[in-house]
Amino acid sequence: MIEARAAVVLEPGAVPQLTDVQIRPPVGDEVLVRVAAVGICHTDVSVSARFPAARLPMTFGHEGTGTVVEAGPDATAAMGQQVVLTFASCGECANCSEGAPAYCDHSTGLNMRGDRGDETSALRLHGTPVAGGFFGQSSFATHAISRPANTVVLPEPMPPELAAPLGCSVQTGVGTVLNALALAAADVLAVFGAGAVGLSAVMGGRIAGCRAIVAVDPVPQRRALAMRLGATAVIDPVDGDVAAHLIEVTGGGATAAIDTTALPDVIATALTCLRARGTLALVGLGALSAALPVGLIMGRGLRVRGVVEGDSDPHVFIPQLAQMWRRGDLPLEELVTTFSFDDFGDAWHSATTGGAVKPVLVMRPDR
Repeated sequence: MIEARAAVVLEPGAVPQLTDVQIRPPVGDEVLVRVAAVGICHTDVSVSARFPAARLPMTFGHEGTGTVVEAGPDATAAMGQQVVLTFASCGECANCSEGAPAYCDHSTGLNMRGDRGDETSALRLHGTPVAGGFFGQSSFATHAISRPANTVVLPEPMPPELAAPLGCSVQTGVGTVLNALALAAADVLAVFGAGAVGLSAVMGGRIAGCRAIVAVDPVPQRRALAMRLGATAVIDPVDGDVAAHLIEVTGGGATAAIDTTALPDVIATALTCLRARGTLALVGLGALSAALPVGLIMGRGLRVRGVVEGDSDPHVFIPQLAQMWRRGDLPLEELVTTFSFDDFGDAWHSATTGGAVKPVLVMRPDR
């Protein structure tokens, strides 16, 4: 067993606590990754808060990056390679076979539930198996086990604190614009919520060359950041009629909107901002249902679609995102606030209160 340190949720709704753990060696096609950095995502916060007590203790974390330090006999990544850890998929169902692993038939089990916490689990706490495998990784730890589907090799070195968010939030935001919506110069994009995913969508809109990009968020600093990253206008939702304002500043409304908030009222507002035959992409994880204005949708020929992980094939898209960063098209430095892994509680507080757009935990090199 390998001695490691991990942030473990010990009780329902509790803040993860740093504790010593053991990780078994990789088997089969698995690799053991020494984690260099890991982002904290809203999904980590929301899922850990309601994770079943019977499945605890549990380690979360799904935006890990680091170096392969041990490989199973059937692994595809080699020791010494820098990798980004992303969502898990089975690689065998129809959607995986058709290049749509984000919609894997087994996605919920592989990503949201983690492993069984039995003898097959990678993690041990005081020698007893505990649940892990969140998004195929559980990377709130100094080491993580992953498999080929969710282990993306970076062709060129990249700072780990900037590589980590590529695994989920940046992939989701940029991918929704470029892959799912396939926006171009004629499009007007409205983004609701200027967190890590929303601001990544703003950058995606600029990369796509959208003629107008409007970000809607109540936080002044995030609106200012959206302008620096490519928004042509920003709207404070507390100032009045968001839809009217957006239609005014865009000369008729958006051809595409992205909701990152998962708030029913915001989703309804986003729909009213769309031009005829426009599309609303839902990417936020929150409310499981929302009332929709069916008459408006039908009368304007609107489309509403869900988007998971930016419709990405991560082995193709994550290296492309890294190249966008190298070209200066994806200034990830603007999103990231780093914290020492030893200061996990501070980073978690920043994530839950919105103090940082993208908190990223950086490991000590001697861990």
